[in-house]
Amino acid sequence: MQFHCGKHVLALSRPLVMGIVNVTPDSFSDGGRYAATELAVAHALQLVEEGADILDIGGESTRPGATPVALEEELSRVIPVITALAQRVSVPISIDTYKPAVMQAAIAAGADLVNDVRALQEPGALEIVAASTAGVCLMHMQGTPATMQQEPHYSDVLTEVATFLQARKAAAMAAGIPAARIVLDPGFGFGKRSLHNLTLLQRLPQLGALGQPLLIGLSRKSVLGQITGNDVDARLHASLAAAVIAAMKGASILRVHDVKATCDALKVVAAVQGELD
Repeated sequence: MQFHCGKHVLALSRPLVMGIVNVTPDSFSDGGRYAATELAVAHALQLVEEGADILDIGGESTRPGATPVALEEELSRVIPVITALAQRVSVPISIDTYKPAVMQAAIAAGADLVNDVRALQEPGALEIVAASTAGVCLMHMQGTPATMQQEPHYSDVLTEVATFLQARKAAAMAAGIPAARIVLDPGFGFGKRSLHNLTLLQRLPQLGALGQPLLIGLSRKSVLGQITGNDVDARLHASLAAAVIAAMKGASILRVHDVKATCDALKVVAAVQGELD
């Protein structure tokens, strides 16, 4: 299986690592640490050195309870970072946004992938991605970041998430985005209780049956804090365990904060699965 995004064709013979670069003052884990352009660029370059296969640039926090950011503010945060990185890195650059105008500007600045928590449901989003060569990650979310963790409820979380993702895949393809440019994300922590998250992780192969690569984001998530009792800055070990489980259950891309540690853990997975050269 291959994933086409922008000028890149990514082989998915092993799980890829997507390094998180939050250009925000309020992200749940590292909010404010890399809010300045030069700090965000330096952090991104460090993640590439540590082994990141993709860089994910975000200018609006989607943590539970987050409030929306104005369009111009988001653009001012992410476009200078993408512009600088496009000239300095050889790995794909992802823009983490649901706003069509940000998608368009980011692609023009050099982004190769759109990572959308709303799965291209905003008016114009499908058309913008379809008109480009960018790949897209379609994610499931129940509710909005401001409200999603208040009372999430499912009759059958696996079936409901799979049905949504299949529908959004169909919509993307109908708009002219080929399957080779689509990855799917079940949206761990986005409108889901701990049991919902654990069910989705345990049954990940059934989501893989949708026929698209799966992108998994469990790094430092609250479900890991609920399991271990650890605060967000002390969830490395739990995050690595989740990454290894996801990789062994078929995840193609792992979106993480701790790139070097995750790359090391995935080398062990590859050795066990016999995928080392």
